[in-house]
Amino acid sequence: MRILLACECSGAVRDAMLAKGHEALSCDLLPSETPGPHYQGDVRDVLGYPWDMIIAFPPCTDLTVSGARWFAGKKLTGAQYASVAFFMTFARHDCPCVAIENPVGIMSSLWRKPDQVIQPWQFGHGETKATCLWLKGLPPLKPTSIVEGRDARVHRMPPGPERARERSRTYAGIADAMARQWAPQEVFA
Repeated sequence: MRILLACECSGAVRDAMLAKGHEALSCDLLPSETPGPHYQGDVRDVLGYPWDMIIAFPPCTDLTVSGARWFAGKKLTGAQYASVAFFMTFARHDCPCVAIENPVGIMSSLWRKPDQVIQPWQFGHGETKATCLWLKGLPPLKPTSIVEGRDARVHRMPPGPERARERSRTYAGIADAMARQWAPQEVFA
């Protein structure tokens, strides 16, 4: 399969897909944190490629409920409108299989409820971080390893230059579940 990991700089999901033998490309404005196929630039530059699957992680700063107290100002500047439009770029894409990941936020009321809300503790990580998935042509993820612990580590991260990147990183257990459940066929040449 040809799989685009949109707005992913960690390489976590890309590497899980590559390990299954798929053609996978991560794309982000930032460089990849790990070696591998990565396009550093605007994802809209590569959306016209004939992808079999797109997994998108659009920026959530202007969409998440945790930033709701700033929504009024963002609407006035247009930043929130631009973020919604960018999110909808993936929702409206004609690719047969699309997953859009974002925290609980305004897309549930502006567009539609997510198909699924997952937690890291369902995939081997003893932490909480409610993550919404909007799916097209893909089944909901099945938990792979429910573990004890409900630490809100991500929520309590202190301010700092790496906070946004750390908060947006995909947990390895979730990346592995996406690869195993959404692209299960091993394709080795």
